[in-house]
Amino acid sequence: MNITIFGTGYVGLVTGACLADVGHNVLCMDVDQAKIAKLENGQIPIFEPGLENIVRHTVEAGRLSFTTDAEKAVKHSSLQFIAVGTPPDEDGSADLQYVTAVARSIGQYMDDYTVVVDKSTVPVGTADKVKAAVRAQLDNRGLELEFDVVSNPEFLKEGAAINDFMKPDRIIIGCDSDRAADMLREVYYPFNRNHDRMVYMDIRSAELTKYAANALLATKISFMNEIANLAERLGADIEAVRRGIGSDPRIGYHFIYPGCGYGGSCFPKDVQALARTADGIGYEAKLLNAVESVNYAQKHVLFDKISHYFRGDLKGKVVGLWGLAFKPNTDDMREASARTLMEDLWKAGATVQAFDPEAMEETQRIYGDEARLTLCGTKEQAIKGADVLAICTEWKEFRSPDFKAIAENIKHPVVFDGRNLYEPEMLERHGLMYYAIGRGRNQFHSE
Repeated sequence: MNITIFGTGYVGLVTGACLADVGHNVLCMDVDQAKIAKLENGQIPIFEPGLENIVRHTVEAGRLSFTTDAEKAVKHSSLQFIAVGTPPDEDGSADLQYVTAVARSIGQYMDDYTVVVDKSTVPVGTADKVKAAVRAQLDNRGLELEFDVVSNPEFLKEGAAINDFMKPDRIIIGCDSDRAADMLREVYYPFNRNHDRMVYMDIRSAELTKYAANALLATKISFMNEIANLAERLGADIEAVRRGIGSDPRIGYHFIYPGCGYGGSCFPKDVQALARTADGIGYEAKLLNAVESVNYAQKHVLFDKISHYFRGDLKGKVVGLWGLAFKPNTDDMREASARTLMEDLWKAGATVQAFDPEAMEETQRIYGDEARLTLCGTKEQAIKGADVLAICTEWKEFRSPDFKAIAENIKHPVVFDGRNLYEPEMLERHGLMYYAIGRGRNQFHSE
């Protein structure tokens, strides 16, 4: 099938590459000329394991191409995927300006029956706005062309997006047209050969499903962080608690790892957007607001521990920091906990020596020539001469470090672990104090 994808971010590029990989003829459109130029030269603008190889071989095979020409993109196919960003507006609601701009382009250039697929994460009711935008352009042209709008939300985890797309748990299709449903069934046929993963529903339910899924996962994280904060004050070990409750199949082990807060492009934005949607219809979403509030506070917990250790005096202190991306296997720093920690430290007069396996360029882009930040080439360089070590991202290469070298290189024998990577006894054997999240007593020991 010929397929058009509007947007070449995480969702658009992964979707386009994976659909091309199974044989479809995909044209990806983006208004960012620099990004398209890079893609045409084989440069991938984001880090996502496995994506570069798929893009390269599908481009070479002629099944994946790129353009900045909206008219060319619309005329390429009768199936138009909208996968542009929906950043939070000032009030936290989803900003739909890019989605509606694409819808207007489709209405401006389409010349036959078209299926418009909302792949972006959008609030309930967005399909109606997309329909209205397309219809307005057709009316301006004096045309009575048929079209359908479908909600097909993505469920891709950054760092595992290729596998998630190729082996989906479910493929949600929200539509009110058999004709459109048949086209989407054909698109996703290669991913349904073992068993049918298609789940059909009405459009508004599909739109809400995406937000509900992310909000529930974020709720599990904030709940565990709340329990971890209780554990510290009660002298309990949250890791033992986690294993105890995770063994219950009704709860499971997924998303019950406590830490220094969740980040990324989805959870913070989607929880806020769903809460603002509730506000818009006069409903107070108390649980969603609490999830957001707990996460905001949790992002400051690591700084609070460091500050308490130094009795509130961080002027001139140097913090070695491992991990800048919001999670492993990505260079994405949107809403990353490391950003909150660094900014808190700078306000208190400290400086930071940081290392991340993939997010160094992104950090440089965000903070430029920030004098209080030194980006180091290795994790060993990041701790050399630092007062203490802090960890914000659970990259694999941080899991089994040389604890002896850590103890020898930092001035104060203390590790502040925002991801609970280690067992306290292990660090104690190397003469290191260990302040993690919810690991029992002595978490607020001062020097």
